[in-house]
Amino acid sequence: MKEKIQKKRPETGSLQITEGVIWKQLLLFFFPILFGTFFQQLYNTVDAIVVGQFVGKEALAAVGGPTGTLINLLVGFFVGLSSGATVIISQFYGAKREDKVGYAVHTSVAFSLVCGLGIMVVGIFGAPLALAAMGTPKDIMEYAVLYIRIYFLGTIPNLIYNMGSGILRAVGDSKRPLLFLITGCVTNIVLDVVLVVGLRMGVAGAALATILSQTASAAFVTAILTRTKEMYQVKIAMIRLDGRMLMRIIRIGLPAGLQSVMYSLSNVIIQSSVNSLGTDTVAAWTAYGKIDSVFWMIINAFGISITTFVGQNYGAGKMDRVKKGIRQCMAMTFVSAVGLSFVLYHFGAYIFEIFTTDAAVLAKGMEILHFLVPVFFTYVTIEIYSGALRGIGDSWIPMILTMVGVCALRVVWIMAAVPLRRTITTVVFSYPLTWSVTTVLFLVYFHGFSRLGRRGR
Repeated sequence: MKEKIQKKRPETGSLQITEGVIWKQLLLFFFPILFGTFFQQLYNTVDAIVVGQFVGKEALAAVGGPTGTLINLLVGFFVGLSSGATVIISQFYGAKREDKVGYAVHTSVAFSLVCGLGIMVVGIFGAPLALAAMGTPKDIMEYAVLYIRIYFLGTIPNLIYNMGSGILRAVGDSKRPLLFLITGCVTNIVLDVVLVVGLRMGVAGAALATILSQTASAAFVTAILTRTKEMYQVKIAMIRLDGRMLMRIIRIGLPAGLQSVMYSLSNVIIQSSVNSLGTDTVAAWTAYGKIDSVFWMIINAFGISITTFVGQNYGAGKMDRVKKGIRQCMAMTFVSAVGLSFVLYHFGAYIFEIFTTDAAVLAKGMEILHFLVPVFFTYVTIEIYSGALRGIGDSWIPMILTMVGVCALRVVWIMAAVPLRRTITTVVFSYPLTWSVTTVLFLVYFHGFSRLGRRGR
């Protein structure tokens, strides 16, 4: 009689996505990421709502306008870098190489600590100078400097949470990061009410609420990673930078980090153009950014899903499954983008009124929304193809395509067109223009030159 071999069951939450119905597994992975991104965005959105309603439009403009652009510039660079860790861990996890997973995980955590300290120092001392260089209106400058300095005090827990969530997603666990974010978001809402409405601390209270709630999320994800018995367990004594593993992470993640920086730099230039149009337009742009974030939550969730799906299946050598997954993910993303565009175009006005009742701000906001929402679909191909290519470690060419098609062209448009017609419509036309051009570049590269697009590979 043969003995039954007891296989070790994966810990609750982890998900092997190298088997099963592709579209179902993509959606099972997508929804927790989507809701997680939603609650992550809700941190700053709640800040904006509370300060907009209880402090004023100047505070609203400060919390989400120029400060948000600078935060995305610095923190976004790290998040891009950390995507290299997610890709490597997902590939090693798919190939069941436990030793390599351990090296990658501990190096990633150490990297988060080092980068967190560096970004905190740069943000606290450098952001006020950057805000001034961007032409931030004088009536919001004091609010913006106060908010951003407090925000950057919480950089280390912010980055620890992002890296920890990336590790969990790499092994197919997108549910627990969602639960941690929900907890953090509820904490943020409660603290916003207490600090801003109750204690009347203004933008300082909003910033404190954000960093305290992010710290709570970081504590939860750290507890999971240190207590698990799976191959991705974090052991405090082993947290160190492994040189070779760090170089692999940077080699894959650096293009995504640079891509994020280039996006942010082009957005800094756009924000500077918006700043020159006055406080009403800055406030409207800030409120629109919160509505617009719904689209980015969806698109980014699909992008992360396809990166992890491709990473695990590529690591397992299942190329047919990789290609089918890309096609199905692309179709689902297009449908979602078109459906969301319809809803926001017709009902976006009601959302704007959550942030402010100022008539001038509302009018500017609706002008922006009605111009940009119908063209959301032009970005879909960029996100899905670049996410898929990152999953196999092909990051440099997508970065170059984005640099040329989005960032460089966007800067050229702002520099050349806006001085001729200084309106918000001229500024925001840079988005559909650059998305469309970059989509063509990605289609040519992906189907004509990449490992994923060429036949017979």
